[in-house]
Formats: sequence, structure tokens, C-alpha cells
Amino acid sequence: MKTLQPPAWPRPRGYSNGVMARGQMVFVAGMIGWDANNEFQTDDFAGQARQALQNVVAVLSEAGAKPEHITRMTWYVTDKHEYMNAGREVGQAFRDIIGSFNAAMSAVQVVALMEDRAKVEIEVTAIIPD
Repeated sequence: MKTLQPPAWPRPRGYSNGVMARGQMVFVAGMIGWDANNEFQTDDFAGQARQALQNVVAVLSEAGAKPEHITRMTWYVTDKHEYMNAGREVGQAFRDIIGSFNAAMSAVQVVALMEDRAKVEIEVTAIIPD
């Protein structure tokens, strides 16, 4: 995996502007903050984000992929202010579960998610190197 960073641009925090990779592609559907029994254990944004990231890693592992194989990540959030205010806790969850991160990332505020209690949904593309 190679990070794409135009030389005159400032380095983004927590993501990359672009990524180039070769290998077997793995697509993870949007994961929300419920557990393996489709039950929410919290309505806290950071807690749901932590669970959603754990769900992403669980699906990746089914393909033999690891968090470091993530090349693209999209976060759908129902409240951008709640997302921003939970930044420290979300960052800690991210480091605990994903670790170092150089993938291309987008975050988008949406009106609602399909599950009424869901506050965040995370979609991932990963590439297992050849």
C-alpha cells in the first residue's frame, strides 16, 4: 500500500488523501454500533463507534484481512457535532482497534440511518497484498 500525498499539501490528521494498493479486495458493508446479537449496548456516540469498528475488524478477519489492509473508510454520522465532540474517545477507540491508519477516509452527516438507534455507520474497503 502506498500513501498518495501531493508534496505541497499539508499532511492530513488521521487519514490519507489517497492510497494505491494491489491485491485481493475486501468490501465491508456499513457496520453500526450493535453487537453480534444485533443489540445496542449504548446510545453513546463513542461507544457505538467502538463497537462498529470491532464489527469491521470481525468481518475483515473472515477474509484473512487485518486493519492495516484497510484502504478506504467512510463514516456516516447522524450528528456531526456529536462526532466532533466525541473526537478524543473515538480516536482512542480507533487506535485500540484499528491501530495506525493511512487509509483514505470520508465522514458524511446523514439525516438518519436505517436502524433508529444507530448514530454511526462505517463502511470499509481493504486490500490484502499479493
